[in-house]
Amino acid sequence: MLNNISVAADAATLSPIALFLHADWIGRGVILGLLGASIYVWMVIIAHGRNVGKVSRASERFERDFWRAGNIDKFYDENGREELPSAKILAAGISEWRRSTAGKAVDRDGTRERLGIAMNAAVDSEIDKLVDRIGILATIGSVAPFVGLFGTVWGIMRAFTEIAASNNSSLAVVAPGISEALFATAIGLFAAIPAVIAYNSFSQRLNRLESRLGRFADGLLATFSRELEVES
Repeated sequence: MLNNISVAADAATLSPIALFLHADWIGRGVILGLLGASIYVWMVIIAHGRNVGKVSRASERFERDFWRAGNIDKFYDENGREELPSAKILAAGISEWRRSTAGKAVDRDGTRERLGIAMNAAVDSEIDKLVDRIGILATIGSVAPFVGLFGTVWGIMRAFTEIAASNNSSLAVVAPGISEALFATAIGLFAAIPAVIAYNSFSQRLNRLESRLGRFADGLLATFSRELEVES
């Protein structure tokens, strides 16, 4: 019976809460920072995952409706103000088209070049807005393990200091300090692994979105080029 009570007490002293309370202010700071980073990672994963999916589906719908429309100007007047990447690309193309063809003499080659530059710039701008939010995931994924390692090294140093002070190297004395040190590494990996996985996943999704927006811009450029040929 006494042995069971002793085992239970030892397990309690090695619980995450007990390990956190046993740590000094540096160890607690590392643990709290990594926990905060982990929470932020999941917030970005949930919010950005929904946002990318919503933007991708809406842009696909917009492009499908555009290619089915018979009149570009009418479609733009009705739908061109939507806050979508595809709508921004169309707006950039229409705006440049109207400026370049406003005069009596139209420079066809110059107009094509300006249209391509304007729409490609719109593609880059819209992708940059989406990429900006996931950059923090790459930072956390690369930094968190080293922060956890720092906490581990610091905890081991404290453990050896306590062993020297107590002049006792038994497992009961060593275990809490070593567990506290390894706990920091575990929290660091807990924050880093989801961040790296999510960053890679989002990067692939954004690459596919960028490719589709690029094809949409190319299609618009071809459409405008045909209009130039007709006007000439």
